[in-house]
Amino acid sequence: MWISWMIIAVMVGIECVEAGLNTLTKVAMTSGMSDFVFVVYSNSLALLFLLPSTLIYHRKRPSPKLTFLIVCRIFLLGLLSCTAQILLYTGIGFSSPTVASAMTGLIPAFTFVLALITRMEKLDLKVKSSQAKSIGTIVSIVGAYIVIFYQGPPIMFSQSLPILHSPSESPLSNWIIGGFLLATSSFVISVLYIVQTWIIKDYPAEMVVTLIARVFVAILSAIIALIVESDPKAWTLRPDMELVTIVYSAFLMVTIRSVIHAWACRTKGPVFVTTFRPLGMVFAVFMGVTFLKDTLHVGSVIGAIIIALGLYSVMWGKAKEVEIIENSFICRINSSSEEVPLLQNKSIDV
Repeated sequence: MWISWMIIAVMVGIECVEAGLNTLTKVAMTSGMSDFVFVVYSNSLALLFLLPSTLIYHRKRPSPKLTFLIVCRIFLLGLLSCTAQILLYTGIGFSSPTVASAMTGLIPAFTFVLALITRMEKLDLKVKSSQAKSIGTIVSIVGAYIVIFYQGPPIMFSQSLPILHSPSESPLSNWIIGGFLLATSSFVISVLYIVQTWIIKDYPAEMVVTLIARVFVAILSAIIALIVESDPKAWTLRPDMELVTIVYSAFLMVTIRSVIHAWACRTKGPVFVTTFRPLGMVFAVFMGVTFLKDTLHVGSVIGAIIIALGLYSVMWGKAKEVEIIENSFICRINSSSEEVPLLQNKSIDV
């Protein structure tokens, strides 16, 4: 039981850290950082953390044999990760960190549908646990859309920082483009979780998979950045918020988050991992008000409460599923232990 609570605590912490990254990214991009170059540098720098960590970890724990088919799957994982990162950070540049975090509320729904299609999850609407997961997913999506489309009257006034703009101040065309890019990124991330779970089940070495995937992401993003960014100055690293954001992303997000998500996908499944995504929106709203001096509105509070209720419903459904599985396992053990002495007694009598 304590392991389950530890996984939950780690996943909540990851969402908080990711909300912080979205905020830092918006600040750095407003200062002139290229989102394409950012993806290249953050993934390349992550290799400096992943390579020695992987070698040390597998020094006494040999990893499974790496086949060509597994490498092809990891390449697909890297391609999805590269696409998702570029879409995400470009979408943040057009909109805001709060909208980016709110759009992640779509990820549990996308992942749940994809998991049903790939038969990683089973849906039986006659069972309460399935009902809770379905209702919770829908409720979380509704909460995310309330944050996006309903602002409401302000609760807390603050003087906004000049580098960031609220949704109402953004041009409508940019707002639509940003929302579309972020929604597409959410779908790609959902596909990524499915593919990642598919890989880890056949090749249970999270750090090796993450390392190879980062190599592919670094190569693919570098090719794209060289084509898109014609200005050589875009590749110049400035020792300011840009460098802080790259190091933050490389160490905490690309390295630690990727390994933890791969591990959680193997132990709990992709739907469990994506369940925590809506929490990022709550953290983004909090950071916007606390650190960026954004104005807090009624819509954000209502949306956050609804998302929390939806998250609780999904978590309750998953907990019930685990409880049912554990009880059935214990029943099988008890029944088998009761049968063994009888067989032993018969052999003695004979």
